[in-house]
Amino acid sequence: MKRTLAVIVAAAALVATACGSQEDLSGANQPAGAGEVVVGSADFTENKILAEIYAGALRATGATVSVRAGIGARELVVKALQDKSLGVVPEYSGNLLNYFDKANTTTESEEVYAALKAKTPAGLEVLEKSAAEDKDVLVVTKATADGGVKSIADLGTGKYALGAAGEWAQRWQAKVQELYGVTFTEIKTTDAGGPLTVDALKNGEVQVANLYTTSADIKANGFVELEDPKTMYPAQNVVPLLRSDAVDAKGKDALDKVSAALTTEVLADLVKRVDVDKQTIANVAADFLKTVSL
Repeated sequence: MKRTLAVIVAAAALVATACGSQEDLSGANQPAGAGEVVVGSADFTENKILAEIYAGALRATGATVSVRAGIGARELVVKALQDKSLGVVPEYSGNLLNYFDKANTTTESEEVYAALKAKTPAGLEVLEKSAAEDKDVLVVTKATADGGVKSIADLGTGKYALGAAGEWAQRWQAKVQELYGVTFTEIKTTDAGGPLTVDALKNGEVQVANLYTTSADIKANGFVELEDPKTMYPAQNVVPLLRSDAVDAKGKDALDKVSAALTTEVLADLVKRVDVDKQTIANVAADFLKTVSL
């Protein structure tokens, strides 16, 4: 997982990522105003929606809040929290744990969350995790699934080509072979769960694609998610990561209420309303907050 938020790259590449997003590194490092809570986000739709939701929930408690959307990679976001440029960001439990603990081997939701709380650096904290997950998933067309491919284990050895982001091979090629004995005829570099990956699967350039569980493209194209019984992909529950002194008790309670109201299905619908239905992030976030008792 996870788009620009999860990309672990060399320093030069990080700078390039930042410069190509809506907020560059200098924007991320602008100091917050006195008494202001700054909510940041990574540079993809779902994370921007979550940032707007967090901001709205905090405003409901009387806090002064601003949003800096599209900052970029996790390295930039965490640094901005630590230097007090940001106060809160939406995060994903599994990838955040792996960032803080490179030796982590836990994958199950509760274990990941417990380990994450223990490994979060001093001065930062994670609040209650949501049931909502946006995690990697391998998908196939209905025709391939009807042919007997229901699980990652069914992919076999050297039978299918995979379409995925450029970093997939480095992160998961050895793991999928270790756990399932699966190899691919080709790992075609497409994009991070975006239109290039979707089109490659639809057009038959690849037979397997790496998408994300909240992607509207899965349902829209009738793709079938492959089971992952050995939990190759770790849990990725949505969780607020914040600087401990940036948010008061009322604000933390409000963010916990947001997390309690989020499910994967709800999150997927919010993303669809922006990416497919072309509604604004602000309106989608405001509609969701109407369902939360703050």
